[in-house]
Amino acid sequence: MNQSPAFISTERAFAEQQDAADPLAALRGAFHIPKRSAELRGAYLCGHSLGLQPRAAASVVAEELESWSQRAVDGHFDSPRPWLSYHERLAQPLARIVGALPLEVVAMNTLTVNLHLMLASFYRPTRERRKIVIEKRAFSSDRYAVAAQIRHHGFDPQTSLIEIEPRAGEDLIRTEDVCERIEREADSIATVMLPGVQYLSGQRFDLPTITELARRSGCIVGFDLAHSVGNTPLRLHDWNIDFAVWCNYKYLNGGPGAIGGAFVHERHARAFDLPRLAGWWGHDKTTRFNMPQEFQPLPGAEGWQISNLPILSAAPVLASLQLFDQAGMPALRAKSERLTAYLESLLDVHVRDALTIVTPRDPDARGCQLSLRLHRAPAEARAVFDALSRAGFVGDWREPDIIRIAPVPMYNTFVDVWEFVRALAGELR
Repeated sequence: MNQSPAFISTERAFAEQQDAADPLAALRGAFHIPKRSAELRGAYLCGHSLGLQPRAAASVVAEELESWSQRAVDGHFDSPRPWLSYHERLAQPLARIVGALPLEVVAMNTLTVNLHLMLASFYRPTRERRKIVIEKRAFSSDRYAVAAQIRHHGFDPQTSLIEIEPRAGEDLIRTEDVCERIEREADSIATVMLPGVQYLSGQRFDLPTITELARRSGCIVGFDLAHSVGNTPLRLHDWNIDFAVWCNYKYLNGGPGAIGGAFVHERHARAFDLPRLAGWWGHDKTTRFNMPQEFQPLPGAEGWQISNLPILSAAPVLASLQLFDQAGMPALRAKSERLTAYLESLLDVHVRDALTIVTPRDPDARGCQLSLRLHRAPAEARAVFDALSRAGFVGDWREPDIIRIAPVPMYNTFVDVWEFVRALAGELR
């Protein structure tokens, strides 16, 4: 684990020194940093919701528009980045980020669509084993998808959902409670479907421990990595997870509504007998354009593709992935731990009594997000958030009293963090 920086000073000069010594400082210049006005310093601390635009995104999109204008349909085969194989350009950098083989990763669709595709194959309930394990406070789209799949198979979510939640009076879910529930109800569980990082609390789940226990108990294991990918270290292949899905518009900076991604473990690569919702782009490439009547899936995650990739949506993702390859996840994680620890330290010094940090204190149990519960009535807490927004600090509000803040190592600075805490302390006074 990378150690947090020793907390030396609350002065702005300390933050400036940290930024001057940051080996990744140049990455900030690769992004458009929004400013609400020339008078406001502010800071964008909302990469957990929507990542910033890489400056290279516009040129990559423009190049694809140029290919379209000059080559039209020939751009599928005869262009600098042929559209026919465009998704293959994304597979290797995504695989490096999630700790997978290129065969196991595909960029396609959006997160919830991919979740439905994965569950169509990997949720195979029987009357005895029909339950899905989720968390009680799961992101609503995940819950809707899981409940819909249960109903699709003729079962009732009221009796076929196992909902994991924190203990009374706690905000975080204990790994031992997850494992105990899986072991206790293993004979009735078909699929375990949990987040990598919980969107509200920022808690990072112990994926290898949960996966090992669940698979030993005979369960299929999948994860929603929307708040994990590009944020926390992942080794999906080594952890032996069955499947995972994610979006590419948060920490991977793919733009609003960008295409998502999916992982299917290598052991399922040639499980062609698995039921799936088939589409022509998942068919064997050598005969795809012969339009055969029988579907023959491609090996690996590609075999779950439905349609060809939306190129203009994929181009910004490609631009961002180039920056991830330039920086490397180990270096990004090291800076992330330092930056988030600095935020935590400043909050403890200046506003400890005015809020609770809901997110775990252990760096191994979180990403870069800290969720702050303000010790105010809901209307007063919201007024603090609104005042910060007017001052140019972009975070995220969750009812009734939580501000989510994410200092992203790609483009945020120690000065961003220092300025935010100063502004927050001023509003709380």
